[in-house]
Amino acid sequence: MGGVLPTLLLILAGVLVGGTWSLHKQGAPRGTVVVVGLLAVLATAGGLLWLLPVGGSA
Repeated sequence: MGGVLPTLLLILAGVLVGGTWSLHKQGAPRGTVVVVGLLAVLATAGGLLWLLPVGGSA
């Protein structure tokens, strides 16, 4: 399951970015747009950080 979770997080991030844009275009309250946008950023960061190699002992 090494590559599945980061892939799912990045897919979720893409859905959340689309949702943020859609909410913005529909005139949703700013707080809602900001919260969904922050969730998109967190999902992106989590997916990318999960893919980083872990520093091993030297």
